[in-house]
Amino acid sequence: MSLHCDLQIHVNGQQTFFLDEKIVSAYSGRLRKIIRQEKRRTQIKSSGIEVDNFPGGSDGFELVLRFCYNRGEIGITVSNVSLLHCSAVFLGMSEKVAASNLMPQTEKFLEDMFYWSWNDVIASLKSCETFLSYADSVGLLPKLVCALLAKIAQNSDLNLINSSSSSSSSPEMASRFRFSSSAKTTPDSKSPSRSSKAWWFDDLTILSPLIIEMVVKSLGAHGSENNSLTLTRFLLHYLKTVSQRKGNTTEFTASTKSDYIGLTDTVVHGVILVGKTAFSCRGLLRVLRIVSGFGISKDCRVGLERLIGGMLDQATLDDLLVSGHDRGVYDVNLVVRLIRVFVNGDGRSAQKIKKVARLVDKYLGEIAPDQNLKMSKFLGVAESLPDAARDCYDGVYRAIDTFLELNVQAVESPSIVNHQNRSIIWNNFPNVFG
Repeated sequence: MSLHCDLQIHVNGQQTFFLDEKIVSAYSGRLRKIIRQEKRRTQIKSSGIEVDNFPGGSDGFELVLRFCYNRGEIGITVSNVSLLHCSAVFLGMSEKVAASNLMPQTEKFLEDMFYWSWNDVIASLKSCETFLSYADSVGLLPKLVCALLAKIAQNSDLNLINSSSSSSSSPEMASRFRFSSSAKTTPDSKSPSRSSKAWWFDDLTILSPLIIEMVVKSLGAHGSENNSLTLTRFLLHYLKTVSQRKGNTTEFTASTKSDYIGLTDTVVHGVILVGKTAFSCRGLLRVLRIVSGFGISKDCRVGLERLIGGMLDQATLDDLLVSGHDRGVYDVNLVVRLIRVFVNGDGRSAQKIKKVARLVDKYLGEIAPDQNLKMSKFLGVAESLPDAARDCYDGVYRAIDTFLELNVQAVESPSIVNHQNRSIIWNNFPNVFG
């Protein structure tokens, strides 16, 4: 770069650049205007110019400077075109300011995005994550999402175009989407196995939840509008992969979880729609485990639990052993809610109710050794079934015996607590000791 530096520019409060005023103002209409305004008010040599909310921060600004100091030339690739384009728009680097300026160069490069390879489209989308809102505001992000969906539609038998999504893109973009997705091949396109509808699932897991949410919205399938089983399975795969990468979803901050709640609610709406036809009781409980780690709305949780509870007679003991909260080993409150849904449902045969009762007694035996389990919760599980559900109380008795034996060891006067607990149990289950 030139050794002549008569201009200081502070970018996003991160870094200060010492520049040649003539070089940068020759390409940037915005900086040229700011410099003129500052010269009228004060000496900018000492104070410099503040540039806030610059897309890509200091890295993006440095990339633009390479263009300026290299006489309007820079290597444009799928990995940097998004940043260069957004930076050029921000700085007003149009053809009116300079011939063959950065903005027209990036626009020309982006014209061919529908003919990029699958990996190129993903790489360009991925590069937008640090300046996502700005890329969206200038219309770049919707175009890249449209190109992505065109690739998916092109290499699968899925009809991903939803009529309600037309409002999210211009008529020109919708036309290009239809053209590209109807084509059999495109230059340098990825050639996945058409035998699998899920060939694109893994590749998209590297993208941020906000980009994935935009993909879902572009399909007109966000939230309660989701009626696609394939999309639902993809979102489950995405959330599960993110969870595994982060190790423990409970470590997510509240702000991080808020980025995912739109996706989790979309998943639940899709699951509820297809219900028993596509998911077993075990599968639904797995869905609940996945989405609970990220957070879901109350209405979605109630709807999913109602669906699971209605199929409780298909569950096994392992299915019910969901990790608990509030210091407990297992989520006992969840199981109580599921049992109540089942018991209060219509058309439950005596055979199914007795089957659930045997399952509940096994569950009682499993949770009984938990020394953090309160008596009220233990009894809540046992009392959740009607009297007619059990032919005998042997399973309950064994669970109670284990609970009393292990839990009274943690207090100072076990004999007193043992007597008190047995009195409580006697009042609630006289048949156990009768």
